[in-house]
Amino acid sequence: MSAVYELKLRLGSDHVDCFRRLRTSALFGILQSASIRHTEELGAGREKTLDKGLLWVVTHQYVTVGRMPEYDEQIVVRTWPGETMHLIFPRYYELVSANGETLARGSALWSLMDRATRTVAFPDEHGVMIPGTVTGREVPYLTKLETIEAPNHSTFSVPYSYVDLNGHMNNTRYFDLAEDVTAAPEHGRILREARVEYSAEAKLADTVEVSWGEKDGMYYVNGSCGHPCFRMDLFYSAT
Repeated sequence: MSAVYELKLRLGSDHVDCFRRLRTSALFGILQSASIRHTEELGAGREKTLDKGLLWVVTHQYVTVGRMPEYDEQIVVRTWPGETMHLIFPRYYELVSANGETLARGSALWSLMDRATRTVAFPDEHGVMIPGTVTGREVPYLTKLETIEAPNHSTFSVPYSYVDLNGHMNNTRYFDLAEDVTAAPEHGRILREARVEYSAEAKLADTVEVSWGEKDGMYYVNGSCGHPCFRMDLFYSAT
């Protein structure tokens, strides 16, 4: 059992986009995978959660990117938990290159959801405890994003392929949705910062009303399923 978990991997074709850079959704998928693996190592894996009707869900994410790694590059993901705050489990991240260059840093807020009621579950009632670690390298986490009116609108129906074992659209797929409508990465722009808030589930075949706009390289993307579903602020640069 380690206070800081490390996951080493070499980026394959399934991780990158047409510019051979790590795809945004793949970046967050890697962070998610490392989070779950470490949580299991810390004794809060499926035996205490999934097998007992509890689901791990992420509510907020924040990442800054110094350099997006590329195809066939060896990277290391480091993650560690912060002190649990009643219902919330903070978690922190570092993405580094093989030679120690810091590529990205981030944070996230996780919680437990009751699979049957789809409401927040109290970890104390289920014996789920994760000890926090302080490294001095923690990135402040988000608690709230402001909804900004956006001029562009479209609708999206959640397909089967976007739904995960929690029975809703996986958080990584929201980045695919956002980047499809904004088209920033399609034009070669590089993600530098992502701020995300998930406020409700989007389930199979749900219709998501998406709105988005851009100002000075920052893209604002909002989603609603009859009520606010997610908010994203995504900043890109040309180089």
